[in-house]
Amino acid sequence: MLGLLKKVLGDTSLRKLSRFEKLAHKIDDMADDYKKLSDDELQAKTPEFKQRLADGETLDDILPEAFATVREASTRILGLTPFYVQIVGAIALHEGNVAEMKTGEGKTLVATMPLYLNALEGKGVHLITVNDYLASRDANALGPLYNFLGMSVGLNSNGMSPEEKKTAYGADITYGTNSEFGFDYLRDNMVLYKEEMVQRPLNFAIVDEVDSILIDEARTPLIISGNAEKSTDLYVRANQFARLLTEKQDYKVDLKTKTVQLTEEGMSKAEKFFHIKNLYDYSNVLLNHHVSEALKAHAIMHRDTDYVVQDGQIVIVDPFTGRLMQGRRYSEGLHQAIEAKEGLEIQSESKTLATITLQNFFRMYQKLSGMTGTAKTEEEEFQSIYNMDVIVIPTNKPMIRDDHPDLIYKTKEGKFKAVVEEIVKLYHRGQPVLVGTVAVETSELISKLLKRRGIPHNVLNAKNHASEAEIIMNAGQVGSVTIATNMAGRGTDIKLGEGVVELGGLFILGTERHESRRIDNQLRGRSGRQGDPGESRFYLSLEDDLMRRFGSDKMKGMMERLGMHDDQPIESKIVSRSVEAAQRRVEGNNFDARKQLLKFDDVMRQQREIIYKERMEVMEAKNVRPDIEDMIHTVIENLIKSHTPDNEVPEEWDLSSVIDYLNAKLFDVGELSVKDLDGLDPEEMIEMLEKKARERYDEKEERFTPERMREFERVILLRTVDTKWMDHIDAMEQLREGIYLRAYGQVDPYRAYQIEGHKMFEEMIGAIEEEVVNFIMKAEIREEPIQRERVTHGLQVLSGGQDEGDAPKKKRKPFVRKMHVGRNDPCPCGSGKKYKNCHGK
Repeated sequence: MLGLLKKVLGDTSLRKLSRFEKLAHKIDDMADDYKKLSDDELQAKTPEFKQRLADGETLDDILPEAFATVREASTRILGLTPFYVQIVGAIALHEGNVAEMKTGEGKTLVATMPLYLNALEGKGVHLITVNDYLASRDANALGPLYNFLGMSVGLNSNGMSPEEKKTAYGADITYGTNSEFGFDYLRDNMVLYKEEMVQRPLNFAIVDEVDSILIDEARTPLIISGNAEKSTDLYVRANQFARLLTEKQDYKVDLKTKTVQLTEEGMSKAEKFFHIKNLYDYSNVLLNHHVSEALKAHAIMHRDTDYVVQDGQIVIVDPFTGRLMQGRRYSEGLHQAIEAKEGLEIQSESKTLATITLQNFFRMYQKLSGMTGTAKTEEEEFQSIYNMDVIVIPTNKPMIRDDHPDLIYKTKEGKFKAVVEEIVKLYHRGQPVLVGTVAVETSELISKLLKRRGIPHNVLNAKNHASEAEIIMNAGQVGSVTIATNMAGRGTDIKLGEGVVELGGLFILGTERHESRRIDNQLRGRSGRQGDPGESRFYLSLEDDLMRRFGSDKMKGMMERLGMHDDQPIESKIVSRSVEAAQRRVEGNNFDARKQLLKFDDVMRQQREIIYKERMEVMEAKNVRPDIEDMIHTVIENLIKSHTPDNEVPEEWDLSSVIDYLNAKLFDVGELSVKDLDGLDPEEMIEMLEKKARERYDEKEERFTPERMREFERVILLRTVDTKWMDHIDAMEQLREGIYLRAYGQVDPYRAYQIEGHKMFEEMIGAIEEEVVNFIMKAEIREEPIQRERVTHGLQVLSGGQDEGDAPKKKRKPFVRKMHVGRNDPCPCGSGKKYKNCHGK
């Protein structure tokens, strides 16, 4: 249906490309005129463009001249002149699209034109990369070009002081990583003074390797957390229990969803081991969670595939790049469960203080664009979530790489035997070969097999990534054999040595299909750059994870019936298409999971925006007393209305509870009595109590001067909002963990999460108002100057619950004592009811 519609209506991206090409020709034709300009005349273009924008022209109006200016400046300063197709890509980026450009097409230079053009508005533009090395490299390499044109360049990297970050964000063009920009946004919304904020409003960003950041990492939330002191004993006991179980008999593993479920026998063993009657009883929720994580650690998380053990630490291996993710930790207790499994010291858990997904962070930019070598397969996701079309930019020179059909073997053993034979053959021919593997253990297995055959080779995986630059530099030389995990698939440029072109170029040998076609395409893209020759072929077996997940049993039975040996392959485009169909199904499942995550996260996004907006207004306001007086009105009104219902006569009203609450929370003990409320209707009570509260407020302000009172109010508001918001984040996470069980009761989990999340948010707002009013009316201001202090310390910056490092710890002084009442404790008003059923409503 979609294909038919495209034929009838025309492909939007093709229509856009046609328009971009016409505009690029126009810019190309301006080259001779700009060559005639002196350096001074070329540099004068920047203030001219800024003035024209101030006079009412748009960025689109000045685009051709601005791009021609950058191209000529690049020729003079960098010695690099953008090709026609690079100009086409630059136009696509300016208009907020994803530009798909093959490896070696010079994406770094493409970005200079739209960055310069959009920076002319003076609002700041960002170039987002996947790691600090690339951000630093590009900022330093292209800085002279921008500086020549009168633009400042900033580098935003991890470990910088707030002052350094503020300077970096104040530059016209700022380079940095996706996580650093996201964490800075969260930190900015935790500061206590507006002057401490480092970011400007998010204007325009170009995301390099956009599919990696906005799709592969989209489900990874950025988290800032603090330490939560919890016992690690349960992890040890749950691990001891998990070691006693056997698969199928005690638990079942679902490879498709990567989940583990206890069988009836497994449940009985758990209840016997932990001396409990029912594992699924409400009182055993925590124990059940630990058992579940221990099972995942043993049955799903594999050493040297999902993680490695290094210096007594569990280090995660990025499933997309094969790189070690130093300092990062799995969330929800899984990391601790793996530490228990490997017999390592179990690190303490953490409490979430602020969090946002990359999806929602990047959707806050006024305009967003991206570039990558592989995006077309995910076009639907880019369009539906980020409103970006994928524009496939033609290559500067025709692609002549020969992509051979897949070879499929019955067993892994037969496949690896054939892989080694092919490598030996290529080595003796002198044609360089890059062997791509999905896991660390696979690269080590092939290395071991090659050593037996006496074939010299290099291994590039998460364990020895320090030698990456040197290994990649030599990977295109005659006779070179390089074995690499997916880390060689992105951001690496393999140049061919002398005589290699005549041998057929670099040979890409994939040992397994990844569940995403993009990752396979990235590996293939290492060969055949800028019109170079090259070859690629994937070797598969029916025992590979992807094949097993999508029913390879029938094909295996057919091969056995035909009497085919383990080392005898099927070479068929039909089979290759079946593999691609399986990959499309996995990609579809992953897309659905990301869409579902975004739906749920949008509930938190709306709440987060409200809270952050309120914080900003508090920091900017000169006087928040009117807001606090509104809170006093709300608290008094809710109190009176809850105790004077319309369906009761005045004699039945519980006025003694009202007085007890008011004397405890707003006024001095014994200041009010029931007699003060006798004979008044609810509205008169509210009016009288508000007047009395204002009088008390005025008295306090007279004692402490208006200036000190204003700061005191801001301190109380910020501290209370931050504390309640952090508790709310934890509560929403717990709600989300269990919400899917509602589906068993024919309830839509998302709708339930929306309704209950909204209710919890309203309860949090009520709790904030009540606590602020209590503090303002009852607390006394110290004699020393008031200073705003963070409500938490020992902060950690996390990505997906994975530790990125600690912020400096500060000792803080309490300035007021507060009493905490549990929801199930007796209400302090003396009614005899539980707090949640009385004043905790």
